[in-house]
Amino acid sequence: MDLHVPEFLYPFETATGAVNVVVAIALIWWGAARMAKERGQRLATAGILTAVVLAWFAIAEWLGRANAYWAVTHNPVPTIQFGIMIPIAIGLYGLIRAPRFARLVEAVPLWALVGVQLYRTLGAMFLVLWLDGRLPWQFALPAGIGDIATGVLAMVVAVLLAVGAQGAQRAAYLWCLFGIADLVVAVTTGALTSPGIMNLLSREAPNLLITAFPLVMVPTFAVPLSIILHGLTLWRLQRDRLIEPASRLALG
Repeated sequence: MDLHVPEFLYPFETATGAVNVVVAIALIWWGAARMAKERGQRLATAGILTAVVLAWFAIAEWLGRANAYWAVTHNPVPTIQFGIMIPIAIGLYGLIRAPRFARLVEAVPLWALVGVQLYRTLGAMFLVLWLDGRLPWQFALPAGIGDIATGVLAMVVAVLLAVGAQGAQRAAYLWCLFGIADLVVAVTTGALTSPGIMNLLSREAPNLLITAFPLVMVPTFAVPLSIILHGLTLWRLQRDRLIEPASRLALG
């Protein structure tokens, strides 16, 4: 396996990171603009969340550049799981414990929470790197194909939600489950192909590139962001399902 980081990967990851950050911040300010709160409270909520996203991205990039997650043969215990799980835990904890955050998420159109994951189609880069001999197929194929499918389906489901099509919410549930499963498979195959005690699938050509900068930004920023968005979508679907019957009762 070629361990050299190809030059084209740096601008690609820079653009991908910018897309992810812009998506997150755009959703924050869109929700803030629609919140039923005073302008000062809305600005404060959006400002705090924007600072959190920017700080998270900066820390992830700093750790990536410092090779904090680089899977090398003399370090058999992987560390990248911390870069994946900690942001997810903080994001979902914030939803549960911070009412202002929950109200902001409620204000974002559901179709937008789904549709923004069009960026998942950028996972096609895994297929490019596999064809270039830089990633093992055991990781690149399921991760790349799954991401492309999730991104394309995100737009289909978003349109169904936007027009209020029958079965749109069920489609959103199924899409969320598919998208989460894709991420779980990608993380699992990434671990099982990286050097160390967990490498069971690609011992002859271990997956080093995914833990090296800049590709490491995918598991430490893009993957947690996608899982958080899936979690928020499922939370909204469940909340909307409970609120809708109550609204009909009130009107009746």
